[in-house]
Amino acid sequence: MVDNYNNHKVSIIILNYNAGDLLLNCLNSVFKTSHDDIEVIIVDNASIDNSHRKCKEKFEKIKLIENKQNLGYCEGNNVGIRAATGEFIIILNPDTIIAPNCVTELITAYEKYGEALYQPKIISLYEKNIIQSTGNMLHLFGFGFARDKGVLNSLQRDKIEQIGYASGTCLFVSQKTLKKIGLLDPFLFLYHDDLDLGWRAAHLGIKSYYVPSSVVYHAESYSLKWSSKKFFWLERNRRYCLLTHYSTDTYKKMSTYLWLVEIMVWIFYISKGFLGAKIKAEKDIMKNKKHILQKRLELENKKIVQDIELIKSFPDEIFVPKNVSGGLGSRIFNSLLRSASKKAKNKILH
Repeated sequence: MVDNYNNHKVSIIILNYNAGDLLLNCLNSVFKTSHDDIEVIIVDNASIDNSHRKCKEKFEKIKLIENKQNLGYCEGNNVGIRAATGEFIIILNPDTIIAPNCVTELITAYEKYGEALYQPKIISLYEKNIIQSTGNMLHLFGFGFARDKGVLNSLQRDKIEQIGYASGTCLFVSQKTLKKIGLLDPFLFLYHDDLDLGWRAAHLGIKSYYVPSSVVYHAESYSLKWSSKKFFWLERNRRYCLLTHYSTDTYKKMSTYLWLVEIMVWIFYISKGFLGAKIKAEKDIMKNKKHILQKRLELENKKIVQDIELIKSFPDEIFVPKNVSGGLGSRIFNSLLRSASKKAKNKILH
């Protein structure tokens, strides 16, 4: 545990890809933190807007690493993690503003709960009364979702609590813990990297926590927004996580219900005009079958906590933001999902 948090270095890693003034604003907030000992590492993924160099000119003390090509979110952050010298690491998106006490509150939580993954309360940068995440959750069928996304920010969930996984928007972890879990999986490239990290951690008995007293404001998805490209990565990586994290036995037991859910996902993609993204995701999964099998075996050999134990804590519904699928469609989807989840859990647990 940490006895005096200001005596412990925190490495804040910010991956940049053409973030423009958002990166500068983020750094302005980082250097106003109440925590004294910080190391700020900017990893640039071959930006063409010169934002990283402008920030280096203003903040000479930052450590700037310039990748020759876009390595993706996962490997880009891994470059920063390997260069970090702090006892603790914060992976921070460039389109964020952190509250002055954000870092100290995360360390205070660590003092109480120990080796784990942590995330703050995440609030919309442009609508500061709107929540983006009060902790991320993992569903049986591989869906990751942010609790309370789009909900008015009030006093709900005002205590530290265990969650499914910590959001990659601002993720706090000790170097010691990260060495046990491993780095971000480069195969994912971007999206669901935090879900995968939290899932791997859970299989090792390492928990994830939501810390409401620590606050970050997030612009959200400045680069891709809701696009065919984004839906491709989300779906491709959801399928990858399903196929690598569950044992063969678990996957077989839930297969009937998984197929029903897959039909629902196909309908969703068609309704949103992203059929091409779904087809591309499935083709990519098929192309990488050998790698997926190897990854499943690797993770299976490392498991301390088995599927059957983790599944008990998975929610049966997901929280769908209104801008993705609101109203009747969301209610029908969740109703079917809840039924399939409960039946699949019963099959697996018995």
